[in-house]
Amino acid sequence: MVVRAMHTDPDPDALRALLQESGDSRKALKRHAQWLDAEPDGTKLALIQMARKQGADLPDQAESWPGKKLIRRALDRQAQAQVRRNPRHLDQAFDCLHCGAAVAAGGRPVRDHCPACLRSQHVDVVPGDRASQCQGILDPIGAQQRGGAWVIRYQCRDCGHLQNNKAHPQDDPALLAKVSALPTS
Repeated sequence: MVVRAMHTDPDPDALRALLQESGDSRKALKRHAQWLDAEPDGTKLALIQMARKQGADLPDQAESWPGKKLIRRALDRQAQAQVRRNPRHLDQAFDCLHCGAAVAAGGRPVRDHCPACLRSQHVDVVPGDRASQCQGILDPIGAQQRGGAWVIRYQCRDCGHLQNNKAHPQDDPALLAKVSALPTS
């Protein structure tokens, strides 16, 4: 355990290990924060200096912060925490980049592909975040039925990204069957 190794001096390698271990679990963070609160102020100052050298934005009053807040800010994961990890279902009308069809919003089951050609656009990293820089066309490379519903397998023309999307209830079953018969590469 890192905490025992640091009772002697605020060694920079031990402080880095403390931050790494604190980021692994809430329990470790809480344990290290309690230890940091009991330590002399020199250890907090050393942690603040090390975190600032690594690019963490810590204000001057950080010395008076409780250990838990200080460790969290020293981990500098604010930008990472702002990244969406849960899907958001956005249903928007669009023009198909492949065949040019005007596609209306799908209603309750979100339409994320063209019903005429089954093509889509690589716009999301996590469904609904619109964070993909690629913006390439997603070609259907296969389809299969899972639990009575069709699932379409896509591959991006530009970056090779693979993803699965649920078929819309209004999709043509014959077109889905044709896509499901494509040879897999």
